[in-house]
Amino acid sequence: MSELVIKQTHALIQAGEIAEAEANLAVIAEQEGDHALVAVLDEMAPKDVLAVMREFDASKESVINLLVSPEQFVQAILLERQYGEPLEKYVPRLRNTMNAVMHRTGPSCAEVLECLAEHDEGVRLLADYFIDHYDSLLALAFHGVFEQEIDAEKAFAPKSAITWDAERVDELDQGLEIGDAVEMVRVRMSRSEVADSDWMETAWVLRHEFQDTFELLVIEIQDRLQRAAEAARLPAEAEPGVPRLEEDDEESAI
Repeated sequence: MSELVIKQTHALIQAGEIAEAEANLAVIAEQEGDHALVAVLDEMAPKDVLAVMREFDASKESVINLLVSPEQFVQAILLERQYGEPLEKYVPRLRNTMNAVMHRTGPSCAEVLECLAEHDEGVRLLADYFIDHYDSLLALAFHGVFEQEIDAEKAFAPKSAITWDAERVDELDQGLEIGDAVEMVRVRMSRSEVADSDWMETAWVLRHEFQDTFELLVIEIQDRLQRAAEAARLPAEAEPGVPRLEEDDEESAI
């Protein structure tokens, strides 16, 4: 039975009938119970699970997002980076899809983060998830709050990595070792204060329950900011067809 459903669902996904594929799976839960659908999802290819989940989020609930296991969800969501979408499409989709599963129940966030921590790509995926809020994550790491002076409107406003200039990145590099710095800082917020079922709550759980992963995330964020700062300092590209000469080349060409 489950093998037939999996084949039918795969065929519908291949045909682009994602809503039909989701409905096909939902029938299992209606007729045989949630446990039967969980078993089917565990046998499905992660790519097919992701294809269905990409069409649904917290505002457009699906029984798949409500029942997929943390392990199967992580196997699927890690494939999201392979689609190569522009950031303006990729980041909102990633965050909405992750939020729909991570914040479906109180314990779900920790369960998903635990599974992500077991994968090499997990930290990079988290860095993508938080990409609009790097300065808030670093403030949490080194000051214990999302903003050194709490400003709710500012805290929720998207921020660009480019706003971090080389001087600010250098200041971080000259500070304490990241692990020591994070360990010495006491978080000054309770989970209830940041319970947005979004990036703030995710960051709080990550900081409190997965400190090693949080420290790796801070390192990844700093590396990205450093690369962004270096790229911002690069000179403008030469006109097409006119290769830019280095100083040594100019001297030898004279």
